[in-house]
Amino acid sequence: MNTGKSQAQLRKGALELCVLRVLAHGEAYTSDITDALKQAELLVVEGTLYPLLSRLKNSGLCTYRWEESKSGPPRKYYSLTPTGQAYLSDLNDEWERLVTSIEQLKSDELNS
Repeated sequence: MNTGKSQAQLRKGALELCVLRVLAHGEAYTSDITDALKQAELLVVEGTLYPLLSRLKNSGLCTYRWEESKSGPPRKYYSLTPTGQAYLSDLNDEWERLVTSIEQLKSDELNS
């Protein structure tokens, strides 16, 4: 059985959390976010990232500011809002509960 589709769905589901975690480290340009995700071996194309950033902004979880670029058009730099920081904290807690539950199931299977 090909697990590629399932892997893609898992990554897609965790992408919002990952982007918020990147922004928790400070303001970031889109390519900075992409680079951080690549370093974590989460390959993401900008066509996936832009709609997510737009959704996060529209939800009040992040904001952006424009900065003139020395080479090319102005750039958007994204940062978390206080609401986004609280949301990330809740997501981190939920992620930990989920990982613990999944690990419990894994160990239960081994002990059966």
